[in-house]
Amino acid sequence: MRPGGYSGHDGYSRRGQINPVDLPGASRESPLSITDLNDRTRELVDRSFGVFWVRGEVTDFKRHKNGHWYFCLRDHNAQMSCVVWSSNQFRIPAPPDEGMEVIAQARMEFFRGRGQLQLSIGRMEAAGDGLWRKAVEMTIAKLTQEGLMAPERKRELPRYPKCVGVVTSTSGAALKDIIAVAHRRRPGIELVIASASVQGDTAPREICRAIDRIMRWGCADVLIIGRGGGSREDLHAFNDERVARAVAMSTIPTISAVGHEIDTTVCDLVADVRAATPSVAAERAIPALADMADALRTRHRRLEGAIIRRGESARMDLRTVARDLRLASTRALEIRRGQMGAVAGHLNALSPLATLSRGYSIARDPEGKTLSSVGDFVSERDFELLLRDGKIVARPR
Repeated sequence: MRPGGYSGHDGYSRRGQINPVDLPGASRESPLSITDLNDRTRELVDRSFGVFWVRGEVTDFKRHKNGHWYFCLRDHNAQMSCVVWSSNQFRIPAPPDEGMEVIAQARMEFFRGRGQLQLSIGRMEAAGDGLWRKAVEMTIAKLTQEGLMAPERKRELPRYPKCVGVVTSTSGAALKDIIAVAHRRRPGIELVIASASVQGDTAPREICRAIDRIMRWGCADVLIIGRGGGSREDLHAFNDERVARAVAMSTIPTISAVGHEIDTTVCDLVADVRAATPSVAAERAIPALADMADALRTRHRRLEGAIIRRGESARMDLRTVARDLRLASTRALEIRRGQMGAVAGHLNALSPLATLSRGYSIARDPEGKTLSSVGDFVSERDFELLLRDGKIVARPR
């Protein structure tokens, strides 16, 4: 019997234990292949490590053409290769900058093809607010370049909406505040709620779908998108580019009511109106009955004044027209008189009576035919001689 209780060459002891000498890789006669070694190493890594958080400084960041991010995390004494697969990038606000200190949720992976250990990063955030701030700045720059934040795109809110759409969580305080303000300012106004999560990984997608439902319904006059206050991470959904685009593309005027006064999100910047809180948003969207009554009284006074001014203006216009007609009639009459005088003068100049008044006479036979030549006179036949003041009867010799 060999020391340790092993006997024979069958690889087993009498106690049923495996003989270490005959394990793969335990001797020259049973070497491991590299594939086997890497497979065993990967199994060991998988059993030994779960999901954990790690802190380090980003270095050698590279964005591969396949969409994955490759970099190293290091501290003063060591470094570890890391990868963020493209399928996990939606959980990370923005790509990290070189030298940025981050805290990452990771899983140890053994890459069997190269025999290399690396950290697969599922979540990552800057030690401060660097990644969140960078993500917001990148989104703002992109949307600004496309003109989605231009002041000329902002629309006026409807003065007297009949129906208000609301996109928020049905379990949050924001909805309760909006309902309370709406009922106080105008009881009976229609509120249509499109429920959506307002924080968490699914929130951006749910908010976009809720906005789309309101748009497809098509009966809301104004849309409030909001939630109560929270940490910067809680408000992340309203800094998401997808949500910002959905708000910017809304077919009806929008009010963004996200967080408190000190919080400004990308959603606030693209909306038509920004309200500090959901309660303020409801006040902006829904005029109070008292305000509506005051507006009606003001409009009545303005209309009454406009009618009086219009009447005075019409009377003045009539007086002016009457004066102008009199002047025009007088001028037309004078012109007609002048024209008639000229015609009369011309006719008088052509009249035989005018010729007679100058000492001339006209000879006519008994039938009234003018005798203008000596040959027209017949001997021994009377003719009339027409003078200025009468006529005489004569006979040629």
